[in-house]
Amino acid sequence: MTGVPASAAGGPSGAQGARGTAAAADGVASEVSGSASAPGAAVPGRSASGGESATDATVEGRPARGGKITAAAVNQASVWNVANLLTMLRLVLVPGFVALMLADGGYDPAWRSLAWAAFAIAMITDLFDGHLARTYNLVTDFGKIADPIADKAIMGAALICLSSLGDLPWWVTIVILGRELGITLMRFLVIRYGVIPASRGGKLKTLTQGVAVGMYVLALTGWLASLRFWVMAAAVVLTVATGLDYVRQAIVLRRQGIAERAAALEETEA
Repeated sequence: MTGVPASAAGGPSGAQGARGTAAAADGVASEVSGSASAPGAAVPGRSASGGESATDATVEGRPARGGKITAAAVNQASVWNVANLLTMLRLVLVPGFVALMLADGGYDPAWRSLAWAAFAIAMITDLFDGHLARTYNLVTDFGKIADPIADKAIMGAALICLSSLGDLPWWVTIVILGRELGITLMRFLVIRYGVIPASRGGKLKTLTQGVAVGMYVLALTGWLASLRFWVMAAAVVLTVATGLDYVRQAIVLRRQGIAERAAALEETEA
């Protein structure tokens, strides 16, 4: 017997202990060298150019500096997704709708039926693109900007065409478009304090507007022509009522935001 422990004599447990000791030493050396290395030097988990590697998302249980950037790149939906394609389709339908609406003087029932079909497709895609974007995480910056533009464009084109043809009073067009543009601008002004969510009344307003305008696009006669008048009247009432409600919400949201900022400033000064 030499008195040397089995771990030092090269036994299995000794080899494992040696490897563990070496690994611990290497870990300490790597940590020291990583903190002392010059900028741009290649270290474990980082590329030679200094960027985090895709496989090294966390360090010691904490997110690596490039972890958030990597996650954002992975989670960012492509612009060419189905929701955005539906929005693009609505934008393309706007000039097509106007051309069909005004074809042959704007009073031909056949052309008006085709214009109604284009308007109906635009309204249907409006129902689906937002739902698809939220359900399947397809929300993009392009969609946030293009979707409301497409909504206002097709509705505005229809109202202006109807009023220019004498089928709809201009004051109705002015009230509806003024409300839509005003509420959109107001939302941008108060976005620093928070987001005003779409209400059930707002959704009902959009549906009623679509049905009413669609009925006016068609060359209806008889009792259907009388019915569309009352549907449009309901749409105008909902347009004004929901617009006033959004103004109230914006005022409340702004007051709360100002109060919260004042409270936070007082705590900071204290």
